[in-house]
Amino acid sequence: MKKISLQLETLSCPTCAAKIEVALKKSQGVIDPEVLFNSSRVKLSYDENLIDIEGVKKVIAKLGYGTLDVKEGL
Repeated sequence: MKKISLQLETLSCPTCAAKIEVALKKSQGVIDPEVLFNSSRVKLSYDENLIDIEGVKKVIAKLGYGTLDVKEGL
């Protein structure tokens, strides 16, 4: 299991953050996603046997949000 933090493009409302969090929770291999509206940041753990960072970014992109930066091991 790996931990990452992703910096998103600025979120315009708390509903946007909730939408991303729900989609990530439904994604196989994503563990305990937390979307922080105020900082436009996502923190989560993931099982690298089921999903990778690019897979996480695709889930977010499908909702119309961009990822600016990824930090591993947080």
